[in-house]
Amino acid sequence: MKNVIFMGKTGSGKTTLCQKLDELDLMYRKTQSIELYSDSIDTPGEYIENRTLYNALLTTSVDAKIIALVYDCTQEENYLAPGFASMFNKEVIGIITKIAIAKQSDIDFAIEQLNMAGASKIFKVDTIEDIGIEELRSYLMNIK
Repeated sequence: MKNVIFMGKTGSGKTTLCQKLDELDLMYRKTQSIELYSDSIDTPGEYIENRTLYNALLTTSVDAKIIALVYDCTQEENYLAPGFASMFNKEVIGIITKIAIAKQSDIDFAIEQLNMAGASKIFKVDTIEDIGIEELRSYLMNIK
């Protein structure tokens, strides 16, 4: 069983986050299918952008201990419906990415959206600037 499954729109930083947490070289590539890392599951953005693919998220989430909703605070589109987390019978956390290049108002908006979606805890990270990664890694490694 993996510790965490990352869900979020295309380009939100899920793959980069998986690479950073596994201490791999950061290399952008479009995730075309579910990819497994040492302690995480990376999902294609289309799975959250298209409601007909929610069943793939539900099915794959069975193999994780925790759900992570990844939110790029530099983008205007939001694909997280209020109460989205209620479909999972596990802890759901929120991860706001790209905070080093965002305005505070965009970060505040992301927090609001993740709270409405049902995230129990929210992390603010930037994988390029290495902000918040150790706090997130520590939290994920201590999941029982």
